Amino acid sequence: MDKKLYDLIDSYAEAFAAQLSRWIQVPSVKTDAVPGAPFGEEVRRMYDMALADCEAEGFVTRGFDGYALDATLCGASEEAIAVLGHLDVVPAGDGWEVDPFAAVRVGDKIIGRGTSDDKGPALCALYAMKAIKEAGVPLKKSIRLILGCDEESGWEDMDYYAAHADMPEVGFSPDASFPLINTEKAMLHMILTAPAAAEGLQVKQLYTGERLNVIPGESKALLAGGEELAAQVAAYAEKTGLPYTAEVCAEGVWVTAEGIPGHSAYPEGRRNAIGMMLKLLKALGVQGAFATLADAVGMESNGASLGCACQDEVSGHLTCNMGILHLENGLITCTLDMRVPITADLDKLEANARAALPGFTPETVEKKAPHHVPADSELVSNLLAAYTEETGTPAEPQFTGGGTYAKVLKQGVAYGASFPDDEDLAHQAGEYVTLPKMLLATKIYANALVRLAGE
Repeated sequence: MDKKLYDLIDSYAEAFAAQLSRWIQVPSVKTDAVPGAPFGEEVRRMYDMALADCEAEGFVTRGFDGYALDATLCGASEEAIAVLGHLDVVPAGDGWEVDPFAAVRVGDKIIGRGTSDDKGPALCALYAMKAIKEAGVPLKKSIRLILGCDEESGWEDMDYYAAHADMPEVGFSPDASFPLINTEKAMLHMILTAPAAAEGLQVKQLYTGERLNVIPGESKALLAGGEELAAQVAAYAEKTGLPYTAEVCAEGVWVTAEGIPGHSAYPEGRRNAIGMMLKLLKALGVQGAFATLADAVGMESNGASLGCACQDEVSGHLTCNMGILHLENGLITCTLDMRVPITADLDKLEANARAALPGFTPETVEKKAPHHVPADSELVSNLLAAYTEETGTPAEPQFTGGGTYAKVLKQGVAYGASFPDDEDLAHQAGEYVTLPKMLLATKIYANALVRLAGE
């Protein structure tokens, strides 16, 4: 890559850090829509800030009513290479040692919700475009950065954008990991409801989880009982070796299950606190729908007891996560998030899950087809070559259970910005990026965009 591009990117270091800090300080978690803000006021504030920042860099910008925005570096033709990122973030959750929206900086480390998913990587793409523009690199194609505002929820932003703009056909999403992901599993998302049983152990309060795509790290429940029940909890904790605690109070016994949080697509090494709680409740004598969930899902992450376990050579095995479990006014509500191998039959898996959960009223809220770009395509070849040139590391394409905006492109892949040796804290407490890695990602993106769009 041209040394001028390297030097420019290195010179951006402190400006990048300051801009990322500003972006992180906006808690752009989706809330109820208000006029002019389809995903809530804070997401709209983040949208306005990003749009102004892109305009300040001299790019051709367009805003789409708070749903999405784009910034274009124009080339010789209107045909554009797309880079798709997002400005919304998941809720902060528990376990932070610092304010998740303060953008705390410790040396080269910037800590906060959204640093790696996806504000930091989106800024890497923006700064790569800035360097190409300032270096005067001639372009045969345009480069269009598209920033959405609903990636962590229902992707209404991309539906709106596609209805109001021509979506490019080729590009990448900086919302996963290097070296490159060319295969994304299918998705099956379900909401399940059932009345709590009047018999057996009584659960008085239980409210865990806010997003279906997060592995919850803690679950608390208020149970009817006293010292004897608390002793049973202690005995179960000792028997299983799992971290449960019980505290007797005037209303009953507060029980806590401590899991290991994470992203629902990557359950390896995590522990779902909802599954822990359900297994405990079953052991303590709960009946009905809670017991059904304990048996059909429990602490499994592969869907085996739902009759959904499957795998293939291209995309690995199915994963299943309960991200939400609420009890309100006697009604149990829970969610299932399945990431499905690309050769599996989604309709059959959906039917199997329904059959394994008698007594529940299931609603399928999302069913996304898998996405695959051939490894020998021009897009994949160029992106892998850029990664190898900048890192000195040979690279092969990979698959993921995560879902990125790459799926909205005819030929789209996920491409960074985390590196193979990075700690994965997306959707977890303590999420962070380091400035040297962000600058390296920016250089990779600049290299890749020149390969794809340059003369």
